[in-house]
Amino acid sequence: MSYWERVRPVRRARAVDIGEVARASVRLLDEGGLGVLTVRAVAAQIAVAPASLYSRVESVEDLFDLALDAALGEDAEVQRALDADVRDSRVRGVGAQESGVFEDLMLALYRHLVRHRWAPQILVRRAPRGPHYLRFSERMCVLLEKEGAVDPLGSAYTASNFVIGSAATAPMLSDERAAPIDADVAPLYARLHAGHRADPEVLVVQGLASLRRRASAGADRG
Repeated sequence: MSYWERVRPVRRARAVDIGEVARASVRLLDEGGLGVLTVRAVAAQIAVAPASLYSRVESVEDLFDLALDAALGEDAEVQRALDADVRDSRVRGVGAQESGVFEDLMLALYRHLVRHRWAPQILVRRAPRGPHYLRFSERMCVLLEKEGAVDPLGSAYTASNFVIGSAATAPMLSDERAAPIDADVAPLYARLHAGHRADPEVLVVQGLASLRRRASAGADRG
């Protein structure tokens, strides 16, 4: 069960601040990854007893939920993309003039996930339901619906899964480029790989554009 399904009420004037808990969780995850995040470690970060922290959260899974949403909400690039999207949609309208807005938003998410390498690991096992991720999800669906996607939610899932997967594999890029390929087993792959130097962000943008075109093409066929 997600933290956001059972937010505990504040019963004391000096209760542990949940925003401080979330920020401490992000710091620990950025510094050491999933393995270092515990209720005890967060309690030490904010100088409270673990028992006090348990008055606001039930387990480390709650900390994962809080950190995931807090990191997205504090990411200036993501927030600029969301705010710019709102202004652009009012000024430019919809359709062809707004064709790059969705890709810009998703590229900001990709960069966010690359910066916080632990976040894709959480996203593959827990659905994000915090307010910042809900705002992001809402914007994805709004843009896709405006562009005529037959199934805006399905297209949003497809695009976000593509971005999460791309970000999760980004840390192994240097190894992928350096690892030798047996040309006897995969001759075409070896030849193409030897001359391929595409920027990973370029590949992400190209993939997103292709997914968006397919979603819009479904509407045209309908």
